[in-house]
Amino acid sequence: MTLRWRTSFSAAVALAAARATAATLSGTVLLTSAGDSGGRKIRDHSGVVVWLEPQGAAPMAPPAAPRRAVMEQRNKTFLPHVLAVEVGTTVDFPNLDPIFHNAFSNYDGQVFDVHLYPPHTTRRVQFKRPGMVRVFCNIHATMSAVIAVLPTPYFAVTGVDGRFEIQAPPGTYRFQVWHERSQAEILSKLERQLTVPGDGLLLGELRLADEGFLAVPHKNKYGRDYPVQRDEHVYYPGVRR
Repeated sequence: MTLRWRTSFSAAVALAAARATAATLSGTVLLTSAGDSGGRKIRDHSGVVVWLEPQGAAPMAPPAAPRRAVMEQRNKTFLPHVLAVEVGTTVDFPNLDPIFHNAFSNYDGQVFDVHLYPPHTTRRVQFKRPGMVRVFCNIHATMSAVIAVLPTPYFAVTGVDGRFEIQAPPGTYRFQVWHERSQAEILSKLERQLTVPGDGLLLGELRLADEGFLAVPHKNKYGRDYPVQRDEHVYYPGVRR
């Protein structure tokens, strides 16, 4: 039995044991508009990132195999709009459109640029440090997304109804929340230390306002304004027009 095989086998056993003893933290995050005292009715509560950071003796998951995730480019849109991954994850950016794309990020989180690439090809980036990575396309100003790179394997992204579930071993954690339209001081009010028991924990309903949010047009990867977009026609070298 080789050392590599023993190490892989031990990690697999530890991971299986951690999953077998995992408990469920569940809840709902509802987005509200601070501009309305009654809270504007928002139907889509998706895109809120929630995660648990182990505190003290809370167990961390054993090292897993190299992690992969996908953020598609389809119909000039990044899908999903919000992607949460653990530090060390490699994200693929397949171009499923009949036009060229150039995914990049030049502030916050990890800076990267996969450069211009053609339809039905892909590029990948490994995210090596925690942070909120805002992703854009250097060709299409309307394309944007967020990759939340987290220092923990215990996380979730809310669905349209605002619900989430996180699987984690029983223990004490720091619960944190992030949303792209919420200010840091608003997010910090939802942060808390909690203990997840063996039979799970229901947090109930949390409300998150977009108070103070101002949408600011972003620049391209050169720090310049985007040119006026014209109709795009795809031509391939060597193909008769």
